Amino acid sequence: MSMMRTLAAALLALSIKSSAYAEGPTNAQTPDKGVASATAPTSNVVLVHGGTTDGSGWKDVFEILRAKGLTVNIVQLPHTSLQDDIAAARLVVSSQNGPTVLDGHSYGGAVITEAGMAPNVKALVYVAALQPDKGESLAEISSRFPMGIDSIMLDDKRFVPNRATYHDMIGADLPVEVTDFMAASAKPMRVDTFQKRFENAAWRDKPSFGIVTTEDKVLSPEFLRWMYDRTSTKVKEIKSSHMVYMSHPQETADVILEAVNSRN
Repeated sequence: MSMMRTLAAALLALSIKSSAYAEGPTNAQTPDKGVASATAPTSNVVLVHGGTTDGSGWKDVFEILRAKGLTVNIVQLPHTSLQDDIAAARLVVSSQNGPTVLDGHSYGGAVITEAGMAPNVKALVYVAALQPDKGESLAEISSRFPMGIDSIMLDDKRFVPNRATYHDMIGADLPVEVTDFMAASAKPMRVDTFQKRFENAAWRDKPSFGIVTTEDKVLSPEFLRWMYDRTSTKVKEIKSSHMVYMSHPQETADVILEAVNSRN
């Protein structure tokens, strides 16, 4: 776990000089609830993956939702910066025709917290996900319940999960061959992403649904419950590792469908 301490130290050092993530124009959108009103049926779902992964893990959920007649799109986050990740989600959301449910896993929850300000977003789904408030950074909120990030620093800016502990820490209820591939294909993520402060919190204006993963070693159940409780998020608890949308795709899809069918 020495690499966990190394990453924690890097986060602490960076927090001293943290600043708002958007040094330039933010292009933040003012929510217009009329666009995503309860009278208009939701036909679109946008899925956002978590840190160091990619969108391919959503495949089973994608198939379940598509079989229900929904238009489903999956965002691929570049991980070049928090601002770039949010912009990638906003781009996909803006291309949807009509009310949209926006879903994020893990770090993807932080992304949808900003991107969910788009006027066509009807509801948010946090799948074992981070849920910051306006003015907070991820490092700040996770300091209350330290995240189980066993990582290897590739340089002084970027990290990936440790292959040796990937299965046990992140996806213990997935086949080992699956988590081995995920570890080998992990996308490098910037440490300073955790220091940037959020300018908006879409969950303040829109209904939110959340999944607590009770066997999670990355974001503890206590941490997830604390975030969801303070935001009045409707919660479903699933006995699962952090990778719940892969190990329990039907249960995950059921929560998303509840958001699709909800009324503001």
